[in-house]
Amino acid sequence: MTRTIVASATREIIIGFDQPFCVIGERINPTGRKKLAAEMIEGNFDTVIKDALEQVAAGATMLDVNAGVTSVNPNETEPGLLVQTMEIVQGLVDVPLSIDSSVTAAIEAALKVAKGRPLVNSVTGEEEKLEAILPLCKKYDVPVVAISNDETGISMDPDVRFAVAKKIVERAMDYGIKPHDIVVDPLVMPIGALGDAGRQVFALLHRLRHELKVNTTCGLSNISFGLPHRHGINAGFIPMVIGAGMTSAIMNPCRPQEMEAVRAANVLNGTDPNCGNWIMTYRDHKPAEGGVVTATASPAGAGGGRRGGRAGRAGTSARAE
Repeated sequence: MTRTIVASATREIIIGFDQPFCVIGERINPTGRKKLAAEMIEGNFDTVIKDALEQVAAGATMLDVNAGVTSVNPNETEPGLLVQTMEIVQGLVDVPLSIDSSVTAAIEAALKVAKGRPLVNSVTGEEEKLEAILPLCKKYDVPVVAISNDETGISMDPDVRFAVAKKIVERAMDYGIKPHDIVVDPLVMPIGALGDAGRQVFALLHRLRHELKVNTTCGLSNISFGLPHRHGINAGFIPMVIGAGMTSAIMNPCRPQEMEAVRAANVLNGTDPNCGNWIMTYRDHKPAEGGVVTATASPAGAGGGRRGGRAGRAGTSARAE
């Protein structure tokens, strides 16, 4: 069974087909958030701190950390800022982190200060990226998100996206990186622009699971980009994509409707034994005034991990605010 192990200094999480769905909190990312970008540039991390604590309290299994505040000289500005952000976040929470950057120097700088075993987000099928990122993943013994696009861009043909994913997995093996440390992002397209985007990703997930035997992730809210009431679409997509074989997603855990869908899918998928996490989370669930329901949150993956050792990029750019 394919298992991708990620860890903080004190907590280990397993991403796998037989594990609870891994919720990677997306909020620590200044892409499309001008206020957050301005704060981070000024050295103000109040929102970062707030977002880190709120996402874990809401049930995030991991946190994605991005410091891409500007497209101007990112090779100079991003490494130091990403390191600072990583150190703040891992000093606040005990969940594993995902190092999210398109700047190779920033990824390496963050790997040097990361505690445990973070996830690198990401590598693509572009030769330049493969040659830059895969050696780092081997050197630091960390798993990596593989985004299914290359020099030709993002193909609308799911067979081409599968071929790119296969290429990345094979190139990683050339560096001694096993498939269980590759988490493929098959690239979820907006359903409002591409009517068969859902069917495409379901078919891709089946192939990735059964042919490549890799774990998978996505920028979950991409599916609803451009549509009204996006969170309803997202919440409907979650159990379907989990049923199709997806094992993690970069998403906003502070949306109760979407987290309920994750927890329900874990129950129905058999990865919440005896419905334990569902009962613990919702046993005191009561309607609030106005018909808004409330519940005390607990991790979506409770029981799935164990204590122990050690944008605008494609696939993660269309985040829900």
